[in-house]
Amino acid sequence: MWDLAAGPFLAAAGLLVVAGGPKVVDPLPLVRALRGAGVPVHRQLVRAFAVIEVALGAWALVAPSRYAAGLVAAAYLVFTAFVARVLARGGVLGSCGCFGKPDTPATRTHLVLTALAALTALLVAVDPPAAAWAGVDGTTVTTAGFAVVIGFLAWQVLAVLPTTSPAAIRTTTAPTPKG
Repeated sequence: MWDLAAGPFLAAAGLLVVAGGPKVVDPLPLVRALRGAGVPVHRQLVRAFAVIEVALGAWALVAPSRYAAGLVAAAYLVFTAFVARVLARGGVLGSCGCFGKPDTPATRTHLVLTALAALTALLVAVDPPAAAWAGVDGTTVTTAGFAVVIGFLAWQVLAVLPTTSPAAIRTTTAPTPKG
């Protein structure tokens, strides 16, 4: 299964690192998003979760295994459940802080991508690699490149695309010229 799922799995693990970093620095957007979804949390708990998220993603990247993949799957299942809850409640207007400051409301696309990441990680957990990084050859380099492309595209869909929706676009009134 590793040969088929390596690129998407590594992308999902990399996104944990990329998405967790901003929450370690500033957990307040996620605190607000969780509270808006009816989940009371404290800032320090969110920061601790973000540190674990980054560590888990790094572990899964460096040493993909049954346990790392199982925990990545669990993390994405939690994210999927959170997005489903947010969507069922009518959506959260603000960002969760996963990708920095842009206002990126939860969408059905978030739900699908997090569920696919969970499924991919579950597949890797069921059939983990014997030695994912045993040697660096053309296939390894191609797989790593594929993972970077998948991760970048997923980030675009999760963090950038929602900001282009009519609901997210902030309009400003230009000052009228005098004269």
